[in-house]
Order: sequence, then structure tokens, then C-alpha cells
Amino acid sequence: MFQKNIILFIMLLTAYQVYATKNLPEQLYGNNTQAGRYIQIRNFNMYVEQYGKEVVGKYPILFIGGNGGSINDFKANIPFFAKQTLVIAADSRAQGKSTDYSDSLSYDMMATDFKTLLDSLNIHKCNVIGWSDGGIIALLMAIKYPEYINKIASSGANLVPDTTAITSWCYHWVVNLVDSLQNLKNPTKDDKNELKYTIMMLYQPHISHAMLATIKAPVLIIGGDHDAILPAHTVEIGTYIPNAYTWIVPDAGHRTFVNHTQLFNHTVQHFFNTPYHAINGSAIFE
Repeated sequence: MFQKNIILFIMLLTAYQVYATKNLPEQLYGNNTQAGRYIQIRNFNMYVEQYGKEVVGKYPILFIGGNGGSINDFKANIPFFAKQTLVIAADSRAQGKSTDYSDSLSYDMMATDFKTLLDSLNIHKCNVIGWSDGGIIALLMAIKYPEYINKIASSGANLVPDTTAITSWCYHWVVNLVDSLQNLKNPTKDDKNELKYTIMMLYQPHISHAMLATIKAPVLIIGGDHDAILPAHTVEIGTYIPNAYTWIVPDAGHRTFVNHTQLFNHTVQHFFNTPYHAINGSAIFE
């Protein structure tokens, strides 16, 4: 009887998870007590939510958000992918609900955070969807921890923190924001925290072409044709990754996954589900 009750409980829990994924109000992504929990990762508590379930033959998908963002940024993407496989969405160190008031922050640090998260969840390999800072972190994970990565969809990433990669307007907006945060007379802990992850954008990342060339996983590099990241720079990233497609989305800014949600979801799904193939020789005319 006990065994039957356990089996029934598991069946009901699975059914509830599927129902919750399909019917969860968008505002609850990133603040869902049923799906979320804190996991201690390298001296801070990382907030994590999980949706869907593991499916044989499909890799779990890890979502990594942008600077100052949260899980809720992916509210229109998570339920789509959770119908197909296990989805892990987490707030990066010092952002969202993952509060961390240490003095330093770097993209390398956060790449190791997410690798450690995968270890804690006993996930040995996954696909990654990263946006903005999350796209940078995803690339660094593929460089530093290639055995954990099956494929990456990286949107709005940059290799360097200057106007060869970022629009002039965006660069000066970051400079002014850092300046205003540094000149606050009585900054709160949250102000200091915001300064920490904002100033990171001003001086990081520094990813070389040689580093990109070491990436073994297939990568879909994404950018908007009116992105904060210059489209030419997005193309540059894809050029130096051995197994990469580059997708410049028309009529799109930085948030391609928001302003073209259905197109983004279906394109990334196709990329994850279809073997990568190089287009060489006479095939370039097709």
C-alpha cells in the first residue's frame, strides 16, 4: 500500500508540474514558491526555478539572464521549452533574488557559478540560452567547461566593453549610470550591489578570437539589427566560433527573445533539435 501511495504521489506531482508550467501567470516566473528554491553556490545563495521534466534523448535547458535582470525576463520563453524538457532558470550572482554583497563580480566568476549549479543538480550536460550578460556567460562556460555544454543560443553578447562592440549611446549610458551610482552620498547595500554589476559592464568582458576558436559546441549567435550590440560585432563573434550559425533578427533591438518571442522560441528549438551542419564548398551557393 505504501509503495502504491508513493507511485500515486509521484504521478500527481508530475501532473501538477505540467499543469503549473502551462497555466502559471507570467508574473510568477522568478517568484514561484512551487518551482523555486535557494541553493548555496560558492558562498552565496543562488535562486533557482525548475520547470518541465527530464526527457530521454533531450538535454535540459539552462536559462541565464542579462545584467540586473531576473528569471522573470524569460516568462514567455520558459513555458514553451518546459513542454519539451527540463528547464532550469536561475538568477545570476548579485541579481534578481540571488543576493550577494561581496566586493567583486566578474563574468568568469559567474560562469563558474553556473557550472557549480549544474554539479549541484547532477546535470552533466545541457543546452544553454543566454541573453546579454547571460550570452557572455554561456560563451565562457563553453570555453572553460566544454564538457557541460551540448549547444548554446547566445543573444546580445559582446566580446569587449567598448564602442567597437557596443553602440556609442549604450556605452555612454553605462558610463553615466556608473558615475551617478559612484556619486551617491548615502548609497544603500542595493545601490552598492547595482554599482558592482553595472561597473562590470564598463570594464568586462575580454574574450579573444583565440578563445572563441576553442569552443567545440555548436552555437547560435543572435542579435537584433538595431541591437545595443553592433550587428557587425555579433557577426564577428559567429565568425570565430568553429561550429556557429549567426542570426541577425530584423526589426529587433537587444531583447530579441521578447520582441520576437515566437520566432525566437521556434528558431532556438529547431537549432537545439537539429544536428549542426557546416556549409562549405559549392553548398554556399544553395
